[in-house]
Amino acid sequence: MDDVVLVIGTRKGLFTAHSRRGRAEWEVAPVAFPSTPVTAAAVDPADGRILAAVHSPFWGVSLVESRDHGRTWSEPAGEDDTAPVAFPPSAEASLNDIWQLRFSPTQPDVVYAGVEPAALFRSEDGGRTFSLVEGLWDHPHRPLWHPGGGGLCLHTVLPHPNDPNTLVVAISTGGVYRTTDGGDTWEPRNRGIRADFLPEDPYPEYGQCVHKVDFHPDAPRRLFLQHHGGVYRSDDDGESWTPIDQGLPADFGFPLLVHPHRPDTVYVLPLNSDEDRAPAGHHYQVCRSDDAGETWRPLTEGLPAEPCHASVLRDAFCTDAADPAGLYFGTRDGCVYASRDEGETWTEIVRHLPDVLCVRAAVL
Repeated sequence: MDDVVLVIGTRKGLFTAHSRRGRAEWEVAPVAFPSTPVTAAAVDPADGRILAAVHSPFWGVSLVESRDHGRTWSEPAGEDDTAPVAFPPSAEASLNDIWQLRFSPTQPDVVYAGVEPAALFRSEDGGRTFSLVEGLWDHPHRPLWHPGGGGLCLHTVLPHPNDPNTLVVAISTGGVYRTTDGGDTWEPRNRGIRADFLPEDPYPEYGQCVHKVDFHPDAPRRLFLQHHGGVYRSDDDGESWTPIDQGLPADFGFPLLVHPHRPDTVYVLPLNSDEDRAPAGHHYQVCRSDDAGETWRPLTEGLPAEPCHASVLRDAFCTDAADPAGLYFGTRDGCVYASRDEGETWTEIVRHLPDVLCVRAAVL
């Protein structure tokens, strides 16, 4: 069994944990970038390079990279040492945060960044410089998007596994959008998603508070979605959506992910409601479906027996690519839990961290 590196971005710094003896033991390295929020991270599956977004209270938002699994860090600065992600003057906007980083599976030097205010940036040089994807920025819906509780952010980027021109993004609170021409034009893909917070039009073309979207590379037409209220599946590239939250202890939550090897297996981590953003029943329970959302089963063995009141954010839940797959989630009270048997059992691998914002894993 190969070892795994876990990248943990928190409200006050970045931590890396390295597995020992096939995920049975973990060693957590000292904090990097202390007292600095780390809002997004990604690991390049081609070479293991880690890219992370840090938000200095003095210098603003920047990117850092590690080529030795998190042991040392540097800035992938462009030739003029300017910030790699920045709005052009014509956009009349300034960068608040980077909430998503994603390496392209088909183009080795392409990296995407989803930011706040909601916009998509693309790099063609491995993350040293980025350009605004103007087709989405100029979309007629954009002036009508409104911030959710976490701001107006583009938080999900799903490049197609085979077609470099096809990409799905999700925005809170804009909804799901898809391009098939490399970002020149975008279509909203929100039909069938119910927005109860918009009673005058509960099924709008846009304006849904989508929390997370994921798919499996072997079945890219099937999308799974965690909404502000409800979990959904689409079998037609997001053209239409069907609710699949029957059997879950709650339909509210933030993270959602698909098993790395089984397209029909999906995980969510339900929270009580938008008013009580604590684990469903005040006990952490990862819910898994092995039939694409038809039925669900809670996975709790090894998770705390005492009541819990901290939530789990949308990018604080991830899987590795090992077989059997490992699962990892971090909480807003600074605990990180790991499973090396696809969620059947859990172990706390670190506690007393700051508020966990994002978690990413890679097999070494």
